[in-house]
Amino acid sequence: MSRFASLEVLQSLVRAPGPPGQEGAIRDVLAGFVSQIGLPSTVDGKGNLKVALGEPNHIVVTAHLDEIALMVTSISASGKLKVRALGGLHPWKLGECAVDILGTHATLPGILGFGSIHTEDPRSNTVRARNGALKWDDAEVFTGISANALAEAGVRVGTRVVIASASRDLVTLPHHVAGRFLDDRADLAAWLIILEAFKDVSAPITFLATTSEEVGGEGALYHLSRNPADICIALELGANVPDAPVELSASPTVWMTDSYSQTSAADADLLHEISKSTGISLQYQAFSRGGSDASCAASHGLCARPITLGLPMENSHGLEIMHAQAIPKLAEFTIALLQKLIA
Repeated sequence: MSRFASLEVLQSLVRAPGPPGQEGAIRDVLAGFVSQIGLPSTVDGKGNLKVALGEPNHIVVTAHLDEIALMVTSISASGKLKVRALGGLHPWKLGECAVDILGTHATLPGILGFGSIHTEDPRSNTVRARNGALKWDDAEVFTGISANALAEAGVRVGTRVVIASASRDLVTLPHHVAGRFLDDRADLAAWLIILEAFKDVSAPITFLATTSEEVGGEGALYHLSRNPADICIALELGANVPDAPVELSASPTVWMTDSYSQTSAADADLLHEISKSTGISLQYQAFSRGGSDASCAASHGLCARPITLGLPMENSHGLEIMHAQAIPKLAEFTIALLQKLIA
């Protein structure tokens, strides 16, 4: 089994922060692993990490660097921060927790909170929560330092706020792994396994670790608008939802449709053929909500054939759970798919 399938590699990917528009820390970790494979990588103007195995740009394989996060929208004189979500992050998925505030000059600790419950005052979140879900407008990040001290650390409107490093440890279960940001850090691990399998192959494949996927697939759109591809294969999660259920097994999922595009009938047949030849069963999903690098690109006419393959996951955009063997199985299937496409 590839070294990139190890929990140690996954943990190092999960631990590095990567909010949309500030993915440098996770990109550096990933670039280090690419260097260990022995391949050169480049960073484009959007911050995407690119590894090209050959020309032209016929096939692009993506996994995204960024994670759902928060952005500072205002700072009070007492140093409390108001925030908004970057990507599909909901207050009830986090609750009250420790956060890291990524100032320009220093990373500062903070506590995301919604106030105390011992009250019947109608101004309190306690009373408001009885009539509906709390929103990010109801949250504050307590810093314990003044606005001037925050400014000295380079904290301003637009500063990113992420889950604290102490809350990024993986949890291992008998047959599963849980953690924050398995979407898409687990797919980055699969991306590395696939890249390593093709390290000595000259083929028209570009491996792209993309930025700002959670806020509209911006990184993939930036690259593909300059280098349109015939095929974009996005490595994603396969969220377990009522209208597109999956088992939390090692069997990869296929996004047949989402909010942006659809897998063609011909590619669905191709995936079924590869499933039969490899013995790797697939789980097919038709999502009523969501999008991937591939489907977003296809909706803009930047790739002809979008294919999105997923790791089955529970608790998407929260404390996510997946099967312990899902990463190598997704990689194995994608390797077989690429071999078929370049044959």
